[in-house]
Amino acid sequence: MSLSTLKREQITKDLKNDSYDVVIIGGGITGAGIALDASERGMKVALVEMQDFAQGTSSRSTKLVHGGLRYLKQLQVGVVAETGRERAIVYENGPHVTTPERMLLPMHKGGTFGKFTTSIGLTMYDTLAGVKKSERKKMLNSKQTLEKEPLVKKDGLKGGGTYVEYRTDDARLTIEVMKRAVEKGATVINHTKSVHFTYDSNEKVNGIHVEDQITGETYPIKAKKVINASGPWVDEVRSGDYARNNKQLRLTKGVHIVIDQSKFPLGQAVYFDTEKDGRMIFAIPREGKAYVGTTDTFYNNDKTTPLATQEDRDYLIDAINYMFPDVDVKDEDIESSWAGIRPLILEEGKDPSEISRKDEVWEGKSGLLTIAGGKLTGYRHMALEIVDLLSKRLKSEYGLKFKPCATKNLTISGGDVGGSQNFENFINQKVEEAKAYQIDEATARHFASKYGSNAEELFKIAQTAQYQESGLPLDIYTELIYSIQNEMVYRPTDFFVRRTGKLYFKIDDVINYKDQVISVMAGLLGYSTVQQQLYTKELNVALEEAQTGNEQPAEKE
Repeated sequence: MSLSTLKREQITKDLKNDSYDVVIIGGGITGAGIALDASERGMKVALVEMQDFAQGTSSRSTKLVHGGLRYLKQLQVGVVAETGRERAIVYENGPHVTTPERMLLPMHKGGTFGKFTTSIGLTMYDTLAGVKKSERKKMLNSKQTLEKEPLVKKDGLKGGGTYVEYRTDDARLTIEVMKRAVEKGATVINHTKSVHFTYDSNEKVNGIHVEDQITGETYPIKAKKVINASGPWVDEVRSGDYARNNKQLRLTKGVHIVIDQSKFPLGQAVYFDTEKDGRMIFAIPREGKAYVGTTDTFYNNDKTTPLATQEDRDYLIDAINYMFPDVDVKDEDIESSWAGIRPLILEEGKDPSEISRKDEVWEGKSGLLTIAGGKLTGYRHMALEIVDLLSKRLKSEYGLKFKPCATKNLTISGGDVGGSQNFENFINQKVEEAKAYQIDEATARHFASKYGSNAEELFKIAQTAQYQESGLPLDIYTELIYSIQNEMVYRPTDFFVRRTGKLYFKIDDVINYKDQVISVMAGLLGYSTVQQQLYTKELNVALEEAQTGNEQPAEKE
């Protein structure tokens, strides 16, 4: 079974009729990782997501698979070591969604980092994270620092250090993990909300009742175990269970803004401390834009649509103009923005940026398993942790035996490119093959680098596409059809925000082609007039929110 919107009815039928070893609530990176690990071990797996895959936190991060240098500052050595090791695994298993990015850490007089502490810190980071030789830190003098990025503040500049992080497309990473889980046998659906748990005569959870958010239909899904991996919604989901524990989430919000490089011509990724509060901020070049973030504030507003407040925007604009004084960026230069919520484990009296990013697993009296906290980078290890426990419980309670974890060297969907070392060769080979399909080099390169070993599927669609009738460029039409057939895209926002990231990095494509995309989707998916109006409005709202952000600050506690 593929992750196809066109097979949605069949997937629903399977979920109603089959019985599963585990049903997972939540289709972000954590849920996707669990689904892949569990299905790879031979478990019968179901997963439901109430919105679109990665619609919560997993499409709203800094888009880095990183070891967390700032956690070293807080002496969270274990977090740095684990995520550093995982970083390399994530890259190797999906080079098409992960790219090494050398970061520049400038050092200024009176700043957070001095030469000695930076050198020691980066050396520790390289050691803990097991960084390969070619990617280890380099220390620079002030002249070399300015050669790397001439926009950096010259006043008080003492030098800098460089080290490597990995840039990713968080939502595409999530969908590729999910697709591989489906290839391994998982039954997965989005826009389907878990509304309550079901129990056996011993008051043990034995499934969930769900509501399809598109059709309104409700139905039960039977499973021996239930895992709650719903990110910021973990506490709400748990509140439906009679079993309680004293752990709670503390939500914090992070905001990012996007500026065109014609206004902010950033050539080098920079990690710098702000003047205002010494908080560390990333500025990263990507697709002709520069994006900057993140903020870190406690959050009490609506979890489904966190937005940037004017205060958030001002904070980031001030940070840019402090570190890059020649740029003179203004609020009106912000093309797009996004805000994400971090579900952290409550630690009383701590500042948002000081709360640990470590994940925790909780087991209720009812047998409900919950996982919360953690970082994008650590998704595979988080899955390993909870699936080990799940495997143990299925063995002791049902006598079932499963293989140990095998995801360390398991490529995600699209990742069969001969390893990261061969990825460039792979792309060039695909560009050559695309000539037989009459696809131009730029389009072929885009498909191969973004979709990896799935590029062939897009070549086939591009060749057969009657895209002229749609009024769409070949690349957008091809990606749209592919995402409907293979990535369960149902709403226009699914496509523009999470499958392509266009709302953030190519907002003009959304403005110019939204009507044509909606028209193609309406025809293929059989939207009613009401649906078409609803989804058009939803996309227009998303556009407006990305451009302006209009969230009012929550009341101070």
